[in-house]
Amino acid sequence: MNHLPQTTKRRLQNIAQIPSVWEGDRRSVVGFRGSSDPEKEGQEECILWVDGSEGFVRAMDIVSPDAGPEAVVRTLLRAIENPHSPAQPARPQKIVVRNRELQFFLRGALQNLEIAIDYVPQLPLIDELFRSFESADHTRPPALPPEEEPLLMEIARTFWLAAPWDLLADYDIIALEINHWGVETIYACTMGMLGQEYGIILYRSLESLKQFRAAALSNQSHEQLEQAFLGQDCWFLNFEPIEDAVSDLEDDEDFNLEDLDCDQVRPVFGSVHPYEGIRPFLDGEEAKIVSYTLQGFLRFYEDHQKELVQDPIGTLQQSYRVCEPTTSEQSQGITIKVSTLPELAQEFIEMLETSEDEDEEHLQKLQLPIRDDLIPDNAFLSLGMIPWDLVETLQNRSKTYYHSQGARSQGEGEGLPVIVVQTSRPKAKQMIETLQEEGGLEAICFNPGEDPWGEVSYDLGILQSKHGSLYIFGEFTSDDSNHTQARQKWDRRCEQTQGYCGLIIAMGVTGTSRGNPQLQDMLALFEAKSLDPKALAMGVLQLMPQFD
Repeated sequence: MNHLPQTTKRRLQNIAQIPSVWEGDRRSVVGFRGSSDPEKEGQEECILWVDGSEGFVRAMDIVSPDAGPEAVVRTLLRAIENPHSPAQPARPQKIVVRNRELQFFLRGALQNLEIAIDYVPQLPLIDELFRSFESADHTRPPALPPEEEPLLMEIARTFWLAAPWDLLADYDIIALEINHWGVETIYACTMGMLGQEYGIILYRSLESLKQFRAAALSNQSHEQLEQAFLGQDCWFLNFEPIEDAVSDLEDDEDFNLEDLDCDQVRPVFGSVHPYEGIRPFLDGEEAKIVSYTLQGFLRFYEDHQKELVQDPIGTLQQSYRVCEPTTSEQSQGITIKVSTLPELAQEFIEMLETSEDEDEEHLQKLQLPIRDDLIPDNAFLSLGMIPWDLVETLQNRSKTYYHSQGARSQGEGEGLPVIVVQTSRPKAKQMIETLQEEGGLEAICFNPGEDPWGEVSYDLGILQSKHGSLYIFGEFTSDDSNHTQARQKWDRRCEQTQGYCGLIIAMGVTGTSRGNPQLQDMLALFEAKSLDPKALAMGVLQLMPQFD
């Protein structure tokens, strides 16, 4: 068993002890996280530490079931030193757990902290917390209001059979003027022509539609696209397969959702808003608006299929009186004005063409052969970090060549993540000259690679110059634990610096500073961006034999 370091024990002993009893436990999250991914069911556990005297949670973590009892100790130390607000740092007088093994483990781990650790068969506070979790899960509102559900399900069925995505691309926007319930115009965008997701998005504003379209076509990171998606202002109707209906087709690469019958898919209604995120249900008023809108859309689509098959679609406009099916003689209805927006479609097409041209230009730039002649033989290579004060020194040192990336955030993270290449002075100068001729260094990335004959997988370090040339600077096998740890640190540090990193070229590979170049050995610092390998679009690179 590992024991806490003496320095940690002394730090904890300096925290005031309070006369309270804390409950601690770890339990499966199944049962109170109904919205979690079904595939992860049973694959997560919750660690809780609750102050029995004050009645609030001091610390909580979600961990894998494979996590050992050390995870419970880590959460406990957070509960002591950095508890959730409004709790203050404190040591409990006593801890109670309902697991004998955990009790014995904690007794060994927390020696000399003057905390009593007892076993109890039940934990009232934690039991009550989990009951409240389950209750909250069971009291979620229904996906659709009961009075609107039959009509919306029938509309969804009609929509699936009509398959408007066969004629309408995602840039063919249909405007529907409602002018009721505080809603003026809804902008409908169908999904499905690309053979991926099927359904319709009902944007509540043209601004939201344009913003998301621009974000989707830009070369943004996954996180940025996710934020753009959550920033939409819309209702939606999506279709997803019923699990039992497609269980035999899961491994079929040619499987397409559109091939399923309407009784093999289920409709999903919901809303997206910047303040609410994704909401998988509609309230009564929203359900009524979506119902009227979809009815108006379907009637327009059925009346104008001959015109909608044209490319581009011309200007079409028609009004419909849409009523709720009811037995009452005074059936309420509204007039919906439906129209195409050819000018907006042309604007989106031009945006798409511009994006495709930029992608093609970027791809052509990257379709250069990957070279391995930049890094000299017998060079010493390492992934590491240098403190910010050393970065500033190198930037201002006359004997060090410095190449800037322009504006960047200063001093974020613990230091600058760097690739250090240490070689002889002449070869270092040759490296610097080569990169200067290439306009400097643009990016550093790691791309997967493999040797199909030797069945070995690699992590390939790649440098991209400003002119687009790609150079391999290192080949690391996937089972190299030292490299794996270095990569983890590299990724974490690059995240802290918002992708800012660098390349240091140093001399002294045969001297006493080999592997640890000093300031006087560092001949160049090239700033660079940490690049996601997906941006290079090279996939897994294979080692191929070359024959003379």
